[in-house]
Parts: sequence; C-alpha cells; structure tokens
Amino acid sequence: MASEDEKTSESAVSTIVNLAEEAKLAREGVKAPSYAFQSICKSLAAGGVAGGVSRTAVAPLERLKILLQVQNPHNIKFTGTIQGLKYIWRTEGFRGLFKGNGANCARIIPNSAVKFFSYEQASKGILYLYQQQTGHEDARLTPVLRLGAGACAGIIAMSATYPMDLVRGRLTVQTENSPYQYRGMFHALSTVLREEGPRALYKGWVPSVIGVMPYVGLNFAIYDSLKDWLVKSKPFGLAEDSKLGVITRLACGAVAGTVGQTIAYPSDVIRRRMQMAGWSNAASVVTGDGKAPIEYSGMIDAFRKTVRCEGFGALYKGLVPNSVKVVPSIAIAFVTYEVVRDLLGVEIKVPD
Repeated sequence: MASEDEKTSESAVSTIVNLAEEAKLAREGVKAPSYAFQSICKSLAAGGVAGGVSRTAVAPLERLKILLQVQNPHNIKFTGTIQGLKYIWRTEGFRGLFKGNGANCARIIPNSAVKFFSYEQASKGILYLYQQQTGHEDARLTPVLRLGAGACAGIIAMSATYPMDLVRGRLTVQTENSPYQYRGMFHALSTVLREEGPRALYKGWVPSVIGVMPYVGLNFAIYDSLKDWLVKSKPFGLAEDSKLGVITRLACGAVAGTVGQTIAYPSDVIRRRMQMAGWSNAASVVTGDGKAPIEYSGMIDAFRKTVRCEGFGALYKGLVPNSVKVVPSIAIAFVTYEVVRDLLGVEIKVPD
C-alpha cells in the first residue's frame, strides 16, 4: 500500500508540475511577442528621436552644404561657409537657414530609426554566423564585423527612405525666386513622379549605396570600437565602472563622423548632382542664370564631367560646412540614441 501511495503521490506532483510548466509556457507564448514588439518599437523610437534632434541642430549647415554641392560652376554665388551663410541670410532671411528641414526630418527620423535598429539586428546576425563559422561561441564583434553590420544598416535605411532624400534636396535648393515652387514634401513627390517618372525618385541611388556603405559602416565601427577600447584600457581615467561619460561618448561620435564622411563625401556630391539633373525649374544657384545645364548619363559620367570641368577639388565642395555639421550631428545622434534607449528601457542592444 505504501508503495502505491508513493506512486500516486509522485504522479500527482508530476501532473501539477507539468500543468504549471504548461501554464507558464502559455503565458510566455502570449506575452513574448508583445514584449518583443514593444522592444522593437522602443528601439525604433529611440533611433527616430536621435535622428530628428541631431539633424535639426545642424540644419543651416546642411542646407549650405547642398547648395555648395549643386551650384552651377558657370555662375558661382559663394564659395565658403561664412560667405554662404551670409548669402542665405541676405536673400532669404532666418527661415532660409532652415528651409527643407521639415522634409529632412521627415526623412531622417525613419532613416535613423531603421538604421540603428538594423545595425543591432545585423550585429547579432553577423556575430552568430561568425561564431558558427569559427566554432568559438564566446567570440566577440571585431571592428571588421561592426563595419559589415553598419554597411548593411546603411543600405537598408537609405534604400527605404531614398525618395524622401531626393525631395529633401530639391526643397532645400529652391528659393523664393525659383521658377517653380514645390509646396511641400508630398507635392514635390507627386510632381517628380508625374513629370519625371518613377525612376527619377531613385536618381543617384548607385553612388548613394557606394557612399553609404563606408560612411555608416565606419561610423558604427569606429564609435563602438573606440568605446570598447576606452572601457578596457581606461586611459586618463575616462571610464568609470565600465561606463563612459556623455562628453567622452560625444568625442567618440565626432571622430567616427569625421572619418566616415571624409571617405564617403565624393559619392555624396555625385549623388546630389544626379538628383538635381533634369530639374528645369531649379533655383539660379543650380541653373546658373541661363547658363547651359550639365546633364549626366550615369554615375561614371557625373564623376568624369565634374572632375574635368571643375577639377578634383569639386568632389569635396561643401566639405567644410559638412564637417562642421557632421561632427556634432553624428555625436549627438549616437549619444541621444543611447540616452533615449536607456530611458525607454530598451533591451535590444548590440552584442559586445
């Protein structure tokens, strides 16, 4: 009898345990997707806030950079940063400094959200494949792996928001004296689509891909690698309790932005010029007040004509205001993302 009682008792305990596990799994099965969805939304929100804040802070320099990139070489209006900002202020006033920023934020917020989230996911995927290939489950992300993850993130984010970038460029370039005025982002999109066709929305996409891979890849790779090195080596007492201060992280972002944009800048100039090609109602800074417009048949042709007509230095037109813009912009974006991510309690983070 005793043995039968023991068996009955064990069976009852086993049944209770199984029921408890099933209930737990059922709860997790309901909650897990919701929790994962919330984490994804929080991560996207953090990236979007970072993009909006960082880009608005440097909007005047962003507009000046684009104007320097696309102004007609036969009728130069300005050549330097201060001269260019004075020209915009004199001809268009304070609002002119922020022209196109609304469309810019409408593009950069989703772009930044997708970029940061894609980098996190690409880092995890690349690290997993690397661990499987090498057989070392404790392997960490190297600078090269981070570069690859950043390049993937850049391509995904840029492709998803490219038509917005083209429209933002045109809104930024137009002035009060432009022959034809886009009334806003959606009006510009519909006008380009109607008058130039769907392919026009992706003018300059190829040089954009070529430029975004090293640019975004280097940004993420240098930023994360610098942080890791500072935390491990602790030079000058910059890292306390394996954490870096805001100023130190801003400096890491500044270094990353400077290196990345300098390497990728020529492709950005070509991309912007290809976007403006074929736009007959552009501002005088682009058309040259009746001068013959320069047409491009493709990326290589644009490179060749730019260098032949204006010299190699033309590939770096606008680099100075862009450098002044990029250094704080990238730094602010990285730090803002990390701060907002921590405030929201995001647990989707890049693996070490």
